[in-house]
Amino acid sequence: MSDYKITCCSTCDLAASHLKKIGADYALYHYVIDGVDYLDDLFLSKTPAEFYGAIDAGAMPTTSQVTPEQLLAMLEPILKEGLDVLHIEFSSGLSGGWEQSALVAQKILKEKYPARKIYFVDSLAASSGYGLLVDKAAELKAGGMGIDELYKWLEANKLRVRHWFFTTNLTHLKRGGRVSGPAAAIGNMLNICPVMDVNSEGKLIVRKKVMGKKKALAELLAKMREQAVDGEEYSGKCFISHSMREEDAKTLAGMVEETFKNLDGRVEIDNIGTVIGSHTGAGTIALFYFSKDDRAI
Repeated sequence: MSDYKITCCSTCDLAASHLKKIGADYALYHYVIDGVDYLDDLFLSKTPAEFYGAIDAGAMPTTSQVTPEQLLAMLEPILKEGLDVLHIEFSSGLSGGWEQSALVAQKILKEKYPARKIYFVDSLAASSGYGLLVDKAAELKAGGMGIDELYKWLEANKLRVRHWFFTTNLTHLKRGGRVSGPAAAIGNMLNICPVMDVNSEGKLIVRKKVMGKKKALAELLAKMREQAVDGEEYSGKCFISHSMREEDAKTLAGMVEETFKNLDGRVEIDNIGTVIGSHTGAGTIALFYFSKDDRAI
């Protein structure tokens, strides 16, 4: 069995140290503020406070996908070493990166390295849900799973990664035209928190609206109790990501750890990165775990 490398993109919203630990190389998406292009480098060059502070001050970042050239620059050295590649890409439901960059790069590489196995997976996942899938892939690889079996496992199980999240601040969504001005004003005044998930097409869907952060946190926990593999006996990993809501993330992590006694380690908390954060702004808390069933439309 030939050796292989797992790769992904920065939109998995895991810390650079985490990706280094599991041996996953990653390509960087981009964001633009005030006409300046920046790399989504997992907050190595800019802190979350600096990034979200700029948004709070009125900045409206735009984002752009990883380019085929970036993927080629990351993957070709791996193939030249004689290794195979399993690349896990950001959701096609949220970015054109899958169609316009990943598949383009894969075609070029397959033609240039016909003897190598070059698998690409559309994660249909985002933020640390995407990260949870990458982390699991690395775990299975470390356990001895070969590239062919792992590719099949990912395609069969990627829709079992659940994403539940809410936002406590509708202002940035209003600025970006995702929520109307009156709806945002009323929502902020009444403390309404839209509870959302990522559906089977990898797209964000509002599923419910609750009043208040406390009820929103309880709703996320209830979803995990209802959906997680083996219910409250869930023994997999659980990740949380947030945009400038660390205390709320810690509160949710405590709730999860109190309910699910058999978790694989402590709940991991990460920052929502600059690409997804460009669309949500500050105030988002997200919960990720593996469910017993696939996500619905």
